[in-house]
Amino acid sequence: MTRKFSGDRLLVATHNKGKLEEIQHLFEPLGIEVVSAGELGLPEPEETETTFAGNARIKAHAAAKAADMVALADDSGITIDALDGAPGVYTADWAMTPTGRDFVKAMTDTWARLEAVNAPFPRRAQFRCTLVLAWPDGHDEVFEGVMPGQVVWPMRGQQGHGYDPIFQPDGSELTFGEMDRWEKNEISHRARAFRNLMQGCFK
Repeated sequence: MTRKFSGDRLLVATHNKGKLEEIQHLFEPLGIEVVSAGELGLPEPEETETTFAGNARIKAHAAAKAADMVALADDSGITIDALDGAPGVYTADWAMTPTGRDFVKAMTDTWARLEAVNAPFPRRAQFRCTLVLAWPDGHDEVFEGVMPGQVVWPMRGQQGHGYDPIFQPDGSELTFGEMDRWEKNEISHRARAFRNLMQGCFK
């Protein structure tokens, strides 16, 4: 039996304004006020785990403890079958350069790796999201969402972020990069994880 959320204010362990907006939009119908770790000036903990759930747990528990509030955190990324599940939790790290994150470089490098191993087509991949809802007493609930699809080339679309322009979800002719932001949010890995979270802790 999952623990239910009670209250009207939820802390989201993020400093990303785009992600905060997406989550606020999802909680709006429930009348729950959503505030972010960034707004409260909370530090960002170091993500040292090797799984999405592990890193989401670090963020959720650090925020819950610091603010004495129930906190929600997510960790997400892309896993590519022909690369043995890489980049996975290192999705953002693959984009790191001395001057910051460069996802065009990351996508170009990813395709080059697939070419180097002569990966068969379609080049199967999954966007994955793990959500952790943590309470100040140390309890947590974990929910996952997976969006299967394939990596395509060349890059298509200017919407979204990260690897969206090279990810074509199953059932669509468009990449995430070509989809309207809110259209993507209806079917994405994060949306799937949120549906599981809602059923588990909010309904």
